[in-house]
Amino acid sequence: MGSPPLAFLLLVLLVLSRGPPGCDGGHILVFPVDGSHWINMKVLLEELHLRGHRLTVIRASNSIYVPQNSPLYTAVTIHVATEWEEFFEFLQELIQGLRNGRTMHREFANMIYEAHSVWGASLSAFLDNQETVQSLRDSRFDLVLTDPAIGPGVILAKYLDLPLVLNVRWIQGGEGHFAMAPSPLSYVPVPGTGLTDKMDFFQRVKNVFFYALLNLQQKILIEPIYSALCRKHIQGGCDINFLLQQADIWLFRTDFVFDFPRPTMPNVVYIGGFQCRAARPLPAHLEDFVQSAGEHGMVVMSLGSLIDALPERDAEEIAAVFAKLPHKVIWRHKGPRPSTLGNNTMVMDWMPQKDLLGHPQTKVFVAHGGTNGLQEAIFYGVPVLGIPLFFDQFDNLVRLEHKGAAKILELADLSQGFEAGLKEVLGRDSYRRNMRRLSDLHRDQPVTPTDRAVFWVEYVIRHKGAPHLRTRAYEMPWYAYYGVDVALLLAVVAAVPMSAAVALVRFLCCKKTKKRKNKTKQQ
Repeated sequence: MGSPPLAFLLLVLLVLSRGPPGCDGGHILVFPVDGSHWINMKVLLEELHLRGHRLTVIRASNSIYVPQNSPLYTAVTIHVATEWEEFFEFLQELIQGLRNGRTMHREFANMIYEAHSVWGASLSAFLDNQETVQSLRDSRFDLVLTDPAIGPGVILAKYLDLPLVLNVRWIQGGEGHFAMAPSPLSYVPVPGTGLTDKMDFFQRVKNVFFYALLNLQQKILIEPIYSALCRKHIQGGCDINFLLQQADIWLFRTDFVFDFPRPTMPNVVYIGGFQCRAARPLPAHLEDFVQSAGEHGMVVMSLGSLIDALPERDAEEIAAVFAKLPHKVIWRHKGPRPSTLGNNTMVMDWMPQKDLLGHPQTKVFVAHGGTNGLQEAIFYGVPVLGIPLFFDQFDNLVRLEHKGAAKILELADLSQGFEAGLKEVLGRDSYRRNMRRLSDLHRDQPVTPTDRAVFWVEYVIRHKGAPHLRTRAYEMPWYAYYGVDVALLLAVVAAVPMSAAVALVRFLCCKKTKKRKNKTKQQ
């Protein structure tokens, strides 16, 4: 037999080189959350677009982060009757309150309630437009990809009867794991507690108290909004938590290098750091500025996408501390230019954060503690001086501080503590060693988080869902889930013979005592 033809060999090589099975380009309906959540959702959409999938994105009419026109997707706009300016003003009030030592719990809860109320009303009006809804049905989507920090995307998937993939860390009522995985409060810290997985007795009491408080807030403030939406638009109604538990895949934006180990579920796919990539060369003017730092290196500071600047007094104090350093500083700051700013500090409206963090000259990242920024700090191995403001930021920084890779500075202590905290992280080599170790652990994976995320999205498209990976726990009443009914039955089973034995002993004892009394009387 002769040798196989060259064309045949090339075909075999092509098939073998393709790797895991893909799928023909699907049509994905995307319901994102604005702000920093959009930043990581966009990374996933770019990868899906590269792999031939068609994307339709539902955006708010007032969005300043999700553009109407994009080469990545077709946009469908929902009218939302709020203004971002009001939200930014509230955040500044919140920062000022925290700066003065106030807790601001009530104001924060009101903000959360208003956000869910506005989105609930907006989705309800959107679903009332039968022409738009029919257009969505006619598009024949393969699945809904949504960020469940707000609930409309989850409800829309139910309304359209489509498989559901979540790009998630936070749901409308807290951290996502608590909705679908066993979460023992003895070692799983509740968001807002600032606790680690090592708790003493009083910390466990605090953990239980916060868990009850968050559940109460969920039941009173948030669930009624979505229950009303379900009653109006979904036959038979629905429960937002039940819908979450029915999701096919949870793409979880964390991993156990960053987070504490805890129980999980088969349909949870960990993609922490998926937005990270190799650092690219800096623009020439930035590279020249960074290299001028010499052996001292550089400090990078950013407070994320929502906060342009701290209060003016704090900005002046931070600029004065930076001016004393021998290091160069690149600071994302859009407020008034501080009068105390030194020649070693470059202030920018926007900066290439990943490329700066990946630069070998970067020594410390001064950050607010958002998930995106901390995952990038881990990826590039840069220790953190954290100034948490709100949301999940304090708890995120606690995780890195516990691992010896960050130092937390409370906003109320900024005046007295910023200089000392910055010098500590710059001067103590243990912070850098610990962060580099975390970076090595995070990078040591057989498949990149992005490839893992795309594989599971395509898996749901190929198989039209993944119900075989969902636990049936969500279908069980609470007393069955916790085994209360079984415990009661076992208690009854154990109690019956014990009660019978006690009754028999009492009967025999009483009979014997009665005989003794009769015998005594006869004598």
